[in-house]
Amino acid sequence: MSHPFKAVSLSFKKAPLAIRELLALDEAACRRFLNALRQELGLSDLLVLSTCNRTEVYYAADDDRSREIILALGALKGRPDVGNFLPYFDLLTVADDAVQHLFDVAMGLDAQVVGDLQISNQVKMAYQWSADADAAGPFLHRLLHTIFFTNKRVQTETRFRDGAASMSYATVELAEELTADVANPRVLVVGLGEIGADVCRHLAGSKAFASVMLCNRTRSKADALAEECGSLRVVNFEDLTGALREADVIISSINRSEPFFTPELVQHLDVLSFKFFIDLSVPRSIAPDVELVPGVLVYNVDAIQSKASAALEMRLAAVPQVRAIIAESIAGMQSWAKEMLVSPIIQKVKATLEQLRLEELDRYQKKATPAESKLLDEVTRSLMQKVLKQQVLHLKAACQRDEAEAGQLMELLSNLFDLERQPVA
Repeated sequence: MSHPFKAVSLSFKKAPLAIRELLALDEAACRRFLNALRQELGLSDLLVLSTCNRTEVYYAADDDRSREIILALGALKGRPDVGNFLPYFDLLTVADDAVQHLFDVAMGLDAQVVGDLQISNQVKMAYQWSADADAAGPFLHRLLHTIFFTNKRVQTETRFRDGAASMSYATVELAEELTADVANPRVLVVGLGEIGADVCRHLAGSKAFASVMLCNRTRSKADALAEECGSLRVVNFEDLTGALREADVIISSINRSEPFFTPELVQHLDVLSFKFFIDLSVPRSIAPDVELVPGVLVYNVDAIQSKASAALEMRLAAVPQVRAIIAESIAGMQSWAKEMLVSPIIQKVKATLEQLRLEELDRYQKKATPAESKLLDEVTRSLMQKVLKQQVLHLKAACQRDEAEAGQLMELLSNLFDLERQPVA
């Protein structure tokens, strides 16, 4: 693709969480970074994307500015040692590679959870920040709108987004299914290991539950996660029994060698209707015979894994179809980019011809009546448009065939109209 579009990427593919979290950016930081890159480094077509799995900068520049961007990121985050992290970054300095990568990211092909729908919304937000900062040029505007259109095609024409393809997604989906007929269902998550915390993040984004509570033996960890998610209620560990009575769904992610939830504990909850326990722990934190308590149903990690695996297989089967749709979109983007190459010279030719037309009109209009003057204006304008149309069509067709041929035509037009002396209109 004939455009100086590039990308710098720090993602889960190469960088562990301990590194990613040091350089992660919230919305305010993304906006500040955009302005810094635009004003201090003079970059254009800027997009800054930061999620739990990646921090990426897309930009346009004739030269590779990756190192400067990474150093600027380190300065923003107060990490003078950011140079030590360079091996964790991917540098995409060829436009075709950068464009393909952004498509893969936005569609969810490059996500930890294949087909992750959340990432497309995060790309939309990043684009909005870029537009707000006046950091998006014609190329980025066209690219992002092409991506959004492609995303709609993937959503409607494939099964790439169907089902819950991760343990945490599958857990939330199961909880939603189990409580579909429950008015204002309430969920309690007990234990905040990696998967328990991930479940909480997905629950925070679900509108299916009236209340989401979390409980962890270490209160500070629960408080930090509740602050991150914004809509969760922390329950003290000593108040767990009351929360268990209140909840319709209990999701356990407790790490211990023996089951925490026993029939004796659950019997004291006075279950009046159904209560659903979902056990995400290995070894199990919910004793199997808890299900013998009337009104209690238990789902273990195997049931969740089976649900996630089936969805993942379905999504993976749709990947070739998704890639074919992306290829069509990129081909259209490439055609547009090629035509953009000749746009400046077309504008110069138009300006030159218009100047000649106006000069000649000025010579003859002094002797013409108003009616004759109007007719002269219409005739010369029509003639100019016909001359231009043919040359523009030839030039655009040459662009699609061969850039070298297009270059020869551009040089010919430049010499013919002496465009080197003409300013861009």
